[in-house]
Amino acid sequence: MGTWGIGPFDNDTAADFALALDEAESGEREAMVRRVLTRTLSAADHLDEEQEAVAAAALIAAQCPGGRQVESGCDPETVMPTFAEDLRLLADEALARIASGDFDLAGSWVSATDYTRWIAMIKALRSVLDPPPPSIDVPLFALDA
Repeated sequence: MGTWGIGPFDNDTAADFALALDEAESGEREAMVRRVLTRTLSAADHLDEEQEAVAAAALIAAQCPGGRQVESGCDPETVMPTFAEDLRLLADEALARIASGDFDLAGSWVSATDYTRWIAMIKALRSVLDPPPPSIDVPLFALDA
């Protein structure tokens, strides 16, 4: 696999996934994203599609509050559908599995520094997909003295 950057589409596998999304009928794109995330979560001993799952999660995160459009030159050129809300959780769970360290993904990277930056990018995507709940600084009840 050729990897030239830490972005979600900065590798041959994710770029091929983007091309497949571009070539698919518009009604098939969400199902393609869902399938790659589901396969990532159900993989038993080896992740084959981690790069596609990261790319799919980035497309979903782009539609979330605080998300940013992916513009790498290898991302899909076609407009993605508005993804179903349940894909946010699925994408977050897939990214958690990828970043868990259960699989030896570091071998995909030329340097340990790039791998560390890639994991940081995954964590940033997760923070958009599953943001922390808002702070509640409101007392449960008021005490009048």
